[in-house]
Amino acid sequence: TMAPGRRSRRASGGEGDDDMLAEKVVADDLVAAGRLAAAMDEEDDEEDGERAGKRVRGHDGAALHKPQFPRMKQQEGAAIEHRTVAVPQHRLTPLKQNWMALYTPIVEKLKLDIRMNPKRRCVELRTSDKTEDADVLQKGADFVKAFCLGFEVADALALLRLDDLYVESFDVTDVKLLRGDHLGRAVGRIAGKDGKTKFAIENATRTRIVLADSKVHILGSVAHIKVARDAVCQLILGSPPGKVYNSMRTTASRLSQRI
Repeated sequence: TMAPGRRSRRASGGEGDDDMLAEKVVADDLVAAGRLAAAMDEEDDEEDGERAGKRVRGHDGAALHKPQFPRMKQQEGAAIEHRTVAVPQHRLTPLKQNWMALYTPIVEKLKLDIRMNPKRRCVELRTSDKTEDADVLQKGADFVKAFCLGFEVADALALLRLDDLYVESFDVTDVKLLRGDHLGRAVGRIAGKDGKTKFAIENATRTRIVLADSKVHILGSVAHIKVARDAVCQLILGSPPGKVYNSMRTTASRLSQRI
């Protein structure tokens, strides 16, 4: 009668060893998971520090600096690149009148070749042997395109001087499907009497706005374009100009303080 009892004790002891082994494996897994989470938290802290503009230090305590890469230059013997900018019919006369104002910065500062093609109604740009930077061709094309959209030469020149300026275009009907007189009233709400509403949005958001038929073109930085676009969309939807201007001015002031 003693043998089965001994066997049961040995069996129960084996089960206890298995439980202890399983608990140890679980504990080791928890420790490894904790170390992995701590390492991920350190990486997140480093990324947050970089985003916040704080100095990031490595494992040895030395300060880490972001690498500074030189600007890409046009390679010698590189193939000539071309850009063609279409000119609308109603912008041909202003293009001829302001041709030297467009020609001078593109040739003297960007070192590009440019010509007007009246038959095809376009402006053609290409790189030359004197072109230094590789990205100036796109800058020149954006400068000419901004003028063709309706911006003044002085405003479009900012695209050549600053790197964080863009042009965003959208249609009034993209915000709300309007036809006939309703579309004209929406454009009139954006412009305001004698253009006062448009000028107020431009001054508050540090942007430039062009109204061409039912198209709206906004020139500025990404953050400022967003504020101006939200204000224009509210006007299209029928909000009173006073209410739109107050909310826009509050948002613009916060944006300027953040910058």
